[in-house]
Amino acid sequence: MTKINFKKYQATGNDFVIVDNRDAKYSFSVDDVRKICDRKFGIGADGIMLIEKHPSLDFNLVYYNADGSPSLCGNGSRAAVKMTSALGITNGKAKFTAYDGLHEAEILPNGNVRLKMNDVKEVRKLGSSFFINTGSPHFIQLVNEIRKFPVFEEGKKIRHSKDFQPAGTNANFVELLGNNSIFVRTYERGVENETLSCGTGVTAAAIASSFHQYTSPVAVKTLGGDLSIEFNKNHDGSFTDIYLIGPAEFVFEGSLSF
Repeated sequence: MTKINFKKYQATGNDFVIVDNRDAKYSFSVDDVRKICDRKFGIGADGIMLIEKHPSLDFNLVYYNADGSPSLCGNGSRAAVKMTSALGITNGKAKFTAYDGLHEAEILPNGNVRLKMNDVKEVRKLGSSFFINTGSPHFIQLVNEIRKFPVFEEGKKIRHSKDFQPAGTNANFVELLGNNSIFVRTYERGVENETLSCGTGVTAAAIASSFHQYTSPVAVKTLGGDLSIEFNKNHDGSFTDIYLIGPAEFVFEGSLSF
């Protein structure tokens, strides 16, 4: 039997189990991750993160979705920065590696975390929709009356569409609210459900909104709270200096044997 000590964090309703693994004590199988993230028989989370040592940076972040698949998680990365600061690993500013490479982040005076995302080299237009990789793949569709939109049903179809196989994609539904503000709802690959927020998804949605005369910074509303996205849109179609900004909060800590 394995016993883990963990901390639970949430970032605009995206919730995570985070384990300090700097001593390399833990290694989780896909089944382990699924058990830990199960909301009935485990702790319950959208994903699990391991904080590990890095030879030259502040830490290495290992992230698994609730189904055990690895990926980048923007909201999770922000939560990890909050936890490493609380542990004294970082002092409010961090440089770390994640699934898609190097990231930098800082905790702002209001407590929000500002995370630098990797550059987006291209945006694929699919009719009136978009496909953008912001560390994880995202399909973005503009909709009206987003609160009434069947996100689970439509998102599941897109996630498993033959157009995005074999890896599949996340599906984001976006309502343009005006005044440089958008509302985003996301069906997350790896969670296989709608989540209250998705950091890489809202980043992709904000980038897509720039093709509708939106400019940086874009204010983003999600079911789990408010975020902000900053970016530079370049003449060659690429996006640089992309930042995901929002809250991340400690919820509780405990231990689990499984």
